[in-house]
Amino acid sequence: MRWSLGAALLVVASQALAQGSTPATVRPYLWSSDRPKSSIGEINVFRRFSNERTAQMREFYGEVLALPVLPETALGGGQMIRYPVGASEVKLFPVAPSAANTAGVADAAGVRLLTFFYAAEAAVAQRFTSHGLPAPTFAPTKSHAGAKSAALVQDPDGEWVELVVVPGASAEVLARFEIGITVNDLAASRAFYGDVMGLAPQAPVRDDRLGATKYPFTHGSTTINLLSFASGLPSDAQTAGMQYIVWNVAAIDGVVKERGARVDRPLSAPGQMRTLWLLDPDGVSNYFAEFAGNDNSPKGQ
Repeated sequence: MRWSLGAALLVVASQALAQGSTPATVRPYLWSSDRPKSSIGEINVFRRFSNERTAQMREFYGEVLALPVLPETALGGGQMIRYPVGASEVKLFPVAPSAANTAGVADAAGVRLLTFFYAAEAAVAQRFTSHGLPAPTFAPTKSHAGAKSAALVQDPDGEWVELVVVPGASAEVLARFEIGITVNDLAASRAFYGDVMGLAPQAPVRDDRLGATKYPFTHGSTTINLLSFASGLPSDAQTAGMQYIVWNVAAIDGVVKERGARVDRPLSAPGQMRTLWLLDPDGVSNYFAEFAGNDNSPKGQ
């Protein structure tokens, strides 16, 4: 099934090129620098967690990781806990009680790693220890531009977080945000995020700490890293997924139909929020949300 999806995407692209046209992608309908900044994030990640650990999750993401938190009354809010990171948001959803995750980044397919950037190790370590947590074990890294060191930790629900230190980091560097997805079929996933989504592929990077080569796809300050360890991994697709705030979800529906991508929930009727849900080759949700009142005109028009 995964092979056939990747093959189908490549066939569509080849046919379009043979006919002298450029294959349609989602990218023109994503937020970019020529549009007013979205107040609801632009490429967001949502993560579900056991609601019995709500207090610990708030402490970890808001106080230990020092991410700003939005009030529940903010536009697009609700039960979720929302943390802006650059042009993105981390959206945490409390769900029914469950055991903490014990799987490693390489043990299951799905969104497995969130990466945040900091300017100094000591400040990060001090926040961990002041909250009764072990200080992260930082080690030299070459897998992030300008970085000195990185550490892997788990949040209170057992999900993995990477802390990257870039000494003297600028505000632009601190606004970077990366989402690591472990995949079973690298070719099919690269076709989805590159050819269908239209995210910009970057040069592969070896990450010795993870024991894998990362295949980055970027849009603005957000990077989606595809990680391939082995085929046949069990699915962890329900734990987390991506949300894209867009300005013309009906046009994206047309792209999706043209490209033959896998639809999970079809285009909804017009309303306060209109959505379309896709699944990537490993079943990870990639959904598009257009809110009523989105400004459809680029800057200056």
